[in-house]
Amino acid sequence: MELGSRAGLKASKPLRDVFGDALLKVVTENPRVVVLDGDLANSTKADTVRKAFPERFFNIGIAESNLVGIGAGLENAGFIPWITSFSSFLLCNAYDQIRLAVAMSNINAKILGSHGGITLGKDGPTQMGIEDLALMGGLPTMTILVPSDPASMHAAVKAATDHVGPVFLRSSRVGMPHIYPMDDCPFEIGKANTVRQGRDLTIIGNGIMVAAALDAAAMLADDGIEARVLDLHTIRPLDVAAITAAARETGAIVSAEEHLLHGGVGANIARVVAENQPVPMRFVGLADTYVESGDPNDLLKKYHLTAEDIYSAAKAVLAAKK
Repeated sequence: MELGSRAGLKASKPLRDVFGDALLKVVTENPRVVVLDGDLANSTKADTVRKAFPERFFNIGIAESNLVGIGAGLENAGFIPWITSFSSFLLCNAYDQIRLAVAMSNINAKILGSHGGITLGKDGPTQMGIEDLALMGGLPTMTILVPSDPASMHAAVKAATDHVGPVFLRSSRVGMPHIYPMDDCPFEIGKANTVRQGRDLTIIGNGIMVAAALDAAAMLADDGIEARVLDLHTIRPLDVAAITAAARETGAIVSAEEHLLHGGVGANIARVVAENQPVPMRFVGLADTYVESGDPNDLLKKYHLTAEDIYSAAKAVLAAKK
């Protein structure tokens, strides 16, 4: 079944294409924005800027450390750099430069980590960013955004560009169903969106897992169970108030992420819950394993990142709640 169909969501074009459109928009609106590429613009879709504003587009080549260093230098010259590549390449090849030149220096640079998660599919495990949010989460000054649909991608790129300070934005190769109207997406850094109300438990997701959470909530509704669904589009800073309220008002939480569970978003949610309002929790995410290449939908099923898996986790946490 197509992702989002149970919740009545419509399919979208690949999120990386949406990022390209959103990036071109902020470059058009703000003459200070420049784009740096690691020879992957056709994949990240940063080539929208290369075609329209070649003088503000810099292909640094397959040299991620230089990519980050040159971006930091351009920021020091008064520009707002968007440093673009795959999550796996940036975080594994240039983490030292990101840590020192961007995060520790607390500069106004924006980093796109494209092809996050396992849904890039047949490109294989070397290019899958499954540890990117954990690694970026180790940098205290870094704001971390994970859009869940086309409207939130546009809003996130705009918010990241306007925000003063380091920002990491995760993108995806695949499409994500439309959750928000294109011209009406609430997006405030650090404030989660409630995309479905419910009193029996809360499902907290980000990225592609928000649509899966809505599908799971529709399945639960057929059983007479009303699940609240939060779109946690900002991983840092976390919306502590929304998470605490969800725990207090619904009494149980399921987290869902396209990322390793170890060091992932669910672990951070659990810390907030433990400190403020302890309730039963269950976690849907990638276990301690690397993933082979394959069809994205097949991989989501094999590694238990589907609406059915969220539904099962919800049933388990409700049993623990009693």
